[in-house]
Amino acid sequence: MSLFTLEGNLIRLLRFSAFPIIAATVLLALAPSSGAQTQVALYAAVGPELTTYNLDLESASLARRASVTLPENVQEAWPHPSRRYLYVTWSSNAGGLGGRHGVTAFRIDPATGALQPHGPPISLAARSVFMSVDITGSHLVIAHNQPSGLTVYRIGADGMLGGQEPQAANLDFGVYGHNVRVDPSNRMVILVTRGNGPTATKPEDPGALKVFGYNNGVLTNRDSIAPGGGYNFQPRHLEFHPTRPFVFITLERQNKLQVYLKLDGPTLSAAPLFTKETLSDPSRLTGQAPSTVHMHPNGRFLYLANRATATTNFQGKQVFAGGENSVAVYSINQETGEPTLIQNVDTRGVHPRTFAIDPTGRLLVVANQQQVLVRSNEEVRPLPATLSVFRIGGNGKLEFVRKYDQDTSGGRGLYWTGMVGLP
Repeated sequence: MSLFTLEGNLIRLLRFSAFPIIAATVLLALAPSSGAQTQVALYAAVGPELTTYNLDLESASLARRASVTLPENVQEAWPHPSRRYLYVTWSSNAGGLGGRHGVTAFRIDPATGALQPHGPPISLAARSVFMSVDITGSHLVIAHNQPSGLTVYRIGADGMLGGQEPQAANLDFGVYGHNVRVDPSNRMVILVTRGNGPTATKPEDPGALKVFGYNNGVLTNRDSIAPGGGYNFQPRHLEFHPTRPFVFITLERQNKLQVYLKLDGPTLSAAPLFTKETLSDPSRLTGQAPSTVHMHPNGRFLYLANRATATTNFQGKQVFAGGENSVAVYSINQETGEPTLIQNVDTRGVHPRTFAIDPTGRLLVVANQQQVLVRSNEEVRPLPATLSVFRIGGNGKLEFVRKYDQDTSGGRGLYWTGMVGLP
C-alpha cells in the first residue's frame, strides 16, 4: 500500500484542493524533512510476525532490523500522520464475528523504524479487512468485511488508541466491505464494498462505493456509486490523486481500472470517466484478479498489482498453472485523469497482494504472498514468497533490482507490506 503521497507540487495542491489549508498542512506534515537524507522503514508481515527493514534508497536494498509478534495474523497497518506511530490490525480468521480481532498501536523509533507497543490494544467484534487514519490523526477508521461495516475509534494526542465513536444505526455499508479511505479534505470517507461474484447456487451480490460525510469521527450517509446497479462491478481498492480531483479504483473480478471525478459535497461522479485494462493480455481473465493500487508521489504515474494463483495437478502435485503476476504501470493525464498503460512488469513471485512506494518515489517493493510449486519441463521446484525491489525511473517505469525470499512455512502468508518515511 502506498501509505502516503508525500511529494508533489504545493502550489498546484493549493490551487486544486477545495480545502487548501488542510491540504497544505497534510502535505507538510507527511513530507520528509528537507536538507537531510530520507530514512525509510519498510514493514512486512508474515502471519502474526511484523518485521522492520531499513530501506537503502541508493543501493535499493533491505536490511532486516527487528520483529514484533501480534496476537493473531496481521491484516493491515496504517501510520499516524506524524509518522511517530503505526496502527496494526490482526485477526484469527478471514471474516465473521467469531475468533479474535483487534488493533495494536506501536511507537516508531525515529532512528531505526523499530516498533515498540504504545498502550494496550483494542478488541474488535469482527475482522478488520482494512483501515485508515484520518487526515488530522484523531481517528482510526476501520473496514469490516463480514458483516460489512465501518467502525471509528479515537486516537489521543499521545497517539494511543481510545474509545469507539458512536454512529447512526442507518448507515449503508453495502456487501463485503474491502477498503476504506479518508479523503484529503477530511470531510468524506469512502468504503469500497466488493460484493460477491455469482456461484452455482447463489446470485451475484452487487458492489458499490459507499460515500459518507465525515465530521470529527462521525459518519453520515451521502451517496452510493454503483454503475449498472453494482452488477459486474466488484471494486477492491481505491487511491486518490495527490493534487487533482481524480479517484482510481481496481475492479477485482473484471480485471479493470476505473477513474472517477471528485465532486463538490464532496462525493464522486455516478459513472467512471475512464475504464482501462490491467493485464498485458486482457483475453486471459480466468484465475486473474488485481489487488491494490497506489499513486506515485508526483501524481504522474499509477501502479496496480495483478495476481494469478491458480494451480493444476502435475505428477500428483499442485503446481502453478500460469498467469500474470505483475505490476501494471500507467501514466496519468494531469488534465483529464486518463491512465495510459505503459508497462506490465513481472513481480518475480506469485500473488502480489500488496506493494509500497517509498516517500521519495524512487523505489517500489512488492510482497509476493505465497510460496508455490512451479514446473520447468519435468522438474518441480518451490518458488518462495518474496519481497521484490524495483527502481522507479523518471518515466515511471520499473526496473527489477533484487528479491528477498520469505519463510512462509506453517501455512502463513506474506500478507502486508508498507513504508514510512522516518521523521
